[in-house]
Parts: sequence; structure tokens; C-alpha cells
Amino acid sequence: MKYTVSTEIALPREEVVRLLADPAQLPKWLRGLVVHEPLSGEHGQLGTRSRVVFRTGKQEMECIETITRRDPADLRDVPGTSVVHFDREIVGEGMWSAVRDRLTEVRPGTTLWESENEYRFSGFFMRLVGLVMPGAFRKQSRQHMRDFKAFAERGADVREED
Repeated sequence: MKYTVSTEIALPREEVVRLLADPAQLPKWLRGLVVHEPLSGEHGQLGTRSRVVFRTGKQEMECIETITRRDPADLRDVPGTSVVHFDREIVGEGMWSAVRDRLTEVRPGTTLWESENEYRFSGFFMRLVGLVMPGAFRKQSRQHMRDFKAFAERGADVREED
């Protein structure tokens, strides 16, 4: 299953990249995040492997995230580039996912965030979930983008909604 979601954020690309790359900001916009801890490497750097745990209701899902592309490698070099790429691979029980994010300055002070998502499932249960509920994955991706946009533009914190 593949799909792409996108949103425009009313901030300069450099600020959007800084907020997305800051691990201290993740709990403020990444709904359901319980743990995001590097197992090897430094948070957000190419090749870093991290343990990620999400909770939805009473269900928890643990995955391993690997950063597979970060271009430019040093995000302080953003002003001279046309597009920032940030890709990761996420592997959990019965699931493999690739997320390819592109951040483009569409006009001064406005950033387009495009996220291409690909999922593959194994095992009877996860394949069934992928067949029966494909829209749930797209919906979750859109929710994460809306939450980040609200956080970046207005300082909204998903933890304060409960």
C-alpha cells in the first residue's frame, strides 16, 4: 500500500526542519508517542536506529526506526538547498514501512511538507488489517501532519487535549 499526504505550514522551511528534527518536540505533536529512544547513533542522523513505541487506546506497538536518508546531511545547510529530504524505515511485528518526507519552501515563510508512505504486511492478522483498514493508515498520517502544523504555527500540544 502506498499513499502521499501533504500540508502547507506557515513557517520558513528552516524553522519547520528545526522543529521536526528536535527530539524534545516530538511528544508535543506526535500523538500516541510513548518512547522514541536511539539504540545506535544520534537522534535523527543518517543510519540511526531508534526504538519507537506508540499507544492507541490500550494497544501499544513497538517498532524499530532507521534513518535511511537525510539530505542535506547537516540540517544547518538548509538555506542553500531547494528541497530537504528525510526518509526512514520502520519495522514492527508484521509490518514494514518506508516514509519519505520532502520539505520545500513554496514561497517566503511557507513550507510544503509532502510525505510519501509505503506499507507492507506479513502474517495473517496484519495482512487482514492492511486489506480491511487501508484508510486508517492515511488518516493517521494526516492527523500527525495536522498536529505538527498546529504545534509549529500556534504552539498547540497534543498532550493538553486529553
